[in-house]
Amino acid sequence: MDGLRKKEYKEVTYEELVEKLKTYITDEEELKTIDNAYKFAYQHHLGKKRKSGDDYISHPINVAYILTGLNADYITISSALLHEVINHGGATLKEVTDSFGNEISGIVNSISKINKLALSDDKEASAINLRKVLVGLSSDVRVLFVKLADRLHNMRTIWALDPEVQKAKANETISVLIPIAHRLGINTIKAELEDLSLFYTKPDVYRDIEEKLNNESTKLNEELELMKNELIDIMNDNNIHFHIKSRVKSVHSIYEKMAKGKKWNEIYDILALRIIVDTVSDCYLTIGLIHAKFRPLPKRFKDYIAMPKENMYQSLHTSIFGPHGYVYEVQIRTTEMDEIAEKGIASHWSYKEHTKGGVANVFEQKLEMFRNLIEQHSDDLSNNELKKEINEEALSKMIYCFTPKGDVVELPANSTPIDFAYRIHSKVGDTCVGAIVNEVMVPLNKSLEDGDIVSIKTSKDATPSKEWLNIVKTSQAKNKIKSYFSKIDREEYIKRGQDLLEKEIRRRKLTISDVLASERVDKVCKDLKLDNLEDIYLSIGSLRFTPSYIINMAYEDKKDVHDILIEKMGRKQENINYKSDIIVAGSGNIKVNIAKCCKPIKGDAIIGYITKGEGITVHKKDCPNILNTNRLIDVSWNDTNDAYYFTDILVSTINNKNYLYDIVSLAKEKDIYIDAVSNKEEDNLTKYKITLKIKNIKELDNLINALNMCSYVIKVERVKN
Repeated sequence: MDGLRKKEYKEVTYEELVEKLKTYITDEEELKTIDNAYKFAYQHHLGKKRKSGDDYISHPINVAYILTGLNADYITISSALLHEVINHGGATLKEVTDSFGNEISGIVNSISKINKLALSDDKEASAINLRKVLVGLSSDVRVLFVKLADRLHNMRTIWALDPEVQKAKANETISVLIPIAHRLGINTIKAELEDLSLFYTKPDVYRDIEEKLNNESTKLNEELELMKNELIDIMNDNNIHFHIKSRVKSVHSIYEKMAKGKKWNEIYDILALRIIVDTVSDCYLTIGLIHAKFRPLPKRFKDYIAMPKENMYQSLHTSIFGPHGYVYEVQIRTTEMDEIAEKGIASHWSYKEHTKGGVANVFEQKLEMFRNLIEQHSDDLSNNELKKEINEEALSKMIYCFTPKGDVVELPANSTPIDFAYRIHSKVGDTCVGAIVNEVMVPLNKSLEDGDIVSIKTSKDATPSKEWLNIVKTSQAKNKIKSYFSKIDREEYIKRGQDLLEKEIRRRKLTISDVLASERVDKVCKDLKLDNLEDIYLSIGSLRFTPSYIINMAYEDKKDVHDILIEKMGRKQENINYKSDIIVAGSGNIKVNIAKCCKPIKGDAIIGYITKGEGITVHKKDCPNILNTNRLIDVSWNDTNDAYYFTDILVSTINNKNYLYDIVSLAKEKDIYIDAVSNKEEDNLTKYKITLKIKNIKELDNLINALNMCSYVIKVERVKN
């Protein structure tokens, strides 16, 4: 990329930052904390340069300046100035805590952790990392504000990086950070990130739209000014206090329309006006006056005041035909609605009324609403549901349904009554037995429509059905249904484990009170990295450890866990005669064995190796142990036979706990048998070598893909030799 973006953004100085801060922060102690944060950051970044050639300190200064656009408080501004001192300034967390206290150091520490995440435009990695960001930080959304401002400044200065890095960072922004800005309702940052990301991912498309806008800019601005004056006359004639904003729509918003199949000459509402009034009643009066003079486009009126969006956005939207046939999008809202529309959750900083108390309660309630929103969607945004959640729930068409009491429920288009029920509460979803839509009983798989009034019928004895997973549209509902059945399975495993352990204790003529004495339970938990007795039962019930092994460990020194095989999985591999599974070229009755080195399974490319006195050993074609090519013979799989084969995989996980139960449960869910397991810790990872008893390569690929989707899994690979 050239330096096009560089010319559009002026780096601000610390003096300019302070000048802006003093327009809304008047407390001298708060300003002193900010100044101390700047001096601390300045010392730790002294002598360091960015890729752009600027002093490194310019980055935190400009991140803080972006946040002044949200009227961010002194804690957030200080954290922004300090956000790189741990990762790039050599400071320790203790130094930050000692100098600025737990609140600021907590935000700085969280930002440092986020910036160490290997965010990626790969959908699987993005899903995992987005979940980590949302789940880990929902306790303090100011962390997200700093991260979004950090990314915005980095995108403004990304011109200094290689094109490959530019594109990767832009894709990462689209996949991970823009959805966060959307959920928080921070439109000012979201809109600029969208434009910058489009520029670096699709530069030709961006420039083409930009050129078209520039070619028509004179005419468009003339028409915009004409309509603006028309609206000003309407407002003045009716003595409504207001102010008005006008703009030509952004390149990205036009790109979104073109991406849906519209051609340039089919995009009418490029021109937009926003009228800000004092009261809600003025909003409705204004839109009535506008519609009385200018013809509205059918089906383009949206009342987000009566039906606010989930991120608290409120406004009236309409599209009207102007004097010369141009179409204008007009938004009408109050001053507070405008603040919320532009700044989302951050708008609460703008209404503190210069007091420590006052309306603080109201803003804490708003903050809590957003925390709940983040937590709700952090559950949704896991695994391969990421793209679906973003595309169908965050960025696509939404519908607005009502409870019988008139509460608004926002859902993605084509949602069902079950989705509606889980939006209300997980208990309502779990006990849902029927739905009445617009006073008519409907099936639970019915697609809801805009404006539907939905009443959910529940029964205390009802439970979810696994069939619902094929019906619901929101990943929130799917997640809650899966969680229900996961909990049921866990309870069954615990009960089974307790029964098996107590049975083995009685068989050995021991007493339960002695075997399960607190010091023995603590020893077993410590040796096996378990939390409590319930986890011990769970490990037995899920066939992770045998009851005998647990009892032995309770009384003896820690055994080598690496050598422990799962119960039912500890037997030796069966000597299966594979003669009927393999077709040998030009040969009939001959002994056939599967090579133990590469362990081919049906679907692998294979070759036969003639072993004297042993018949034919079947290897994978790329097996390095095939040395004598003169003894090779063509073989193929017999598709009419459905046998089992053994193969090994290596699963590397983060090592904060033992995930064998989770892996076994996932394999069980896929109807795949585990024959043996060993594990070791290496490079801060726990690595499980697992022998599978499996039918074909498709089953193996499905399991590997499912494991790769798990947030605790770092890597899955088939053992080649």
